[in-house]
Amino acid sequence: MNEYETTNDQRVWQQFKKHEQLTDDQLEKFQQYAVLLLEWNEKSNLTAITSIKKVISDHFQDSLALKYAVDLSTISSIADVGTGGGFPGIPLAILYPHVSVTLIEVNQKKIRFLEEVIQVLKLDNVLISDYDWRTFLRRTNYDIQLFCARASLQPEELIHLFKPSCHYRDAQLVYWASKQWEAGSRVALYSVGDVPYTVGGKQRRLILMRSEHEKRNSLKL
Repeated sequence: MNEYETTNDQRVWQQFKKHEQLTDDQLEKFQQYAVLLLEWNEKSNLTAITSIKKVISDHFQDSLALKYAVDLSTISSIADVGTGGGFPGIPLAILYPHVSVTLIEVNQKKIRFLEEVIQVLKLDNVLISDYDWRTFLRRTNYDIQLFCARASLQPEELIHLFKPSCHYRDAQLVYWASKQWEAGSRVALYSVGDVPYTVGGKQRRLILMRSEHEKRNSLKL
């Protein structure tokens, strides 16, 4: 990396710190995370993004966009479905240390990466589940208020969450979508909100979903 790139990266980090109102400790954790991501990416193909600027915008800030749709001060537990390189779960765990985050991931190489990130960043509010999605729904009974899915499973698969027999049927689901995404008829039954936002010059949307039972209850209030 040349001197210009170093100075430019420093500027981008400071802009990120200001925009997200990070503490010095939180900024350091994000910087450590970025270093680990790019180092591991050379051997494990975690992401197609290889510049610090794009890591910050397309991974970190895109993950933290959840705050535009949900009041995270009222949330104590989140699960990240198909987290891959840890998005959005780990950025949310850094910025909101009061939130307990469960990362759901089946790929063993990605799990080893996530384990190192958790250890290096000392994230005691994060745990990993290596179950696939349907097995997770059948075999676990964690206290999870909010499920997040960013670039992982399709909504038609995610809405298994709302089956009457599922332990998590009353939780909320947020799905990261493109501007052009349209809900199919089954998914539309559970949609309760659509929050547009812009990050890295891209227009995106957060789709909020709840079970039909929870939708009816909220309409009565």
